[in-house]
Amino acid sequence: MHTTRRGVLSLPLAALAAPALAQEANWPTRTIRLVVSYAPGGAADVTARLIAPRMSERLGQTIVVENRAGASGTVGGAVVAQAEPNGYTLLWDAFSHIVNPLLLTGLAFDYEKAFAPISLVAAFPQALTVKAGSPYEDLPSFIAGAKANPGRINAGHSGNGTASHLLLERFRHVTGAPLNTVPYRGGGPAATDLAAGVIDCASLAISTASQLQEAGRARILGVATAERVPTRPNIPTLIEGGLPGFVMSDMAGFFAPAGTPLPIRRKLQQTLAASLQEPEVKERLDQMVVLPGGNPPEEFGAWITQTRAEMAELVRVAGIRVD
Repeated sequence: MHTTRRGVLSLPLAALAAPALAQEANWPTRTIRLVVSYAPGGAADVTARLIAPRMSERLGQTIVVENRAGASGTVGGAVVAQAEPNGYTLLWDAFSHIVNPLLLTGLAFDYEKAFAPISLVAAFPQALTVKAGSPYEDLPSFIAGAKANPGRINAGHSGNGTASHLLLERFRHVTGAPLNTVPYRGGGPAATDLAAGVIDCASLAISTASQLQEAGRARILGVATAERVPTRPNIPTLIEGGLPGFVMSDMAGFFAPAGTPLPIRRKLQQTLAASLQEPEVKERLDQMVVLPGGNPPEEFGAWITQTRAEMAELVRVAGIRVD
């Protein structure tokens, strides 16, 4: 029998590839660790704990949710960035996943190289909201009032580098309205001060903003979505208010360590998408005023790339800093 040198050299590679393919086909065979990069009780955590049990049932393996909060999500991110790319350690992250590499220095990992996209889990629409009794009834009058009173309108947001913060910075840049932005440690404290009249306006999740509006404690000027939110059809968009293309939502995103095989990521995405369609999940997301995701890894990855490029330009032209 004649064996070529090429054939001999290829045998070890084939022997290694076969078990790897078998592992992908049989995945998962043990417990999955889902790292949530934010504290319990927040939007990312709530969606993870709502959806993870449904995904566990479909996959036939337990998914353990583990909160690793701190440093704008980078603590949890570092845990997953260093994990084996085998589908057993995954990341549930927020909008900071997009902007952290633009605003933070000295990171222990590269967001663009350390993670592989799985799917958008959900979008949390953000709304520009003014306090009750504000003289501004709509977006044009608010913009005019801010320009007429430079630096005198205090605008709260949920923390530096958050989607809430970036919305206000983009608003200031696009409209030229010189708002005085005020960072808070989360949307809850910002909403409390808005309801008390301590600040003039705030960028809030529409779920929080609509509760304040229904209680007569605030007025929503517009939501930063491409179309009106189905569960809040009476609330206009900022686009309708005269700001073309103004879309900015917080998110929960699903990621794996870079190098995680695409078949595993596809299986996770498909399991997530099916779980999002369960009636109980849809009802809860509607109550939270959350828009469900579930898109394929390629589409989600392209969106991350495009959005990060848009935010990089905003950071550059608006001179945004987080220190």
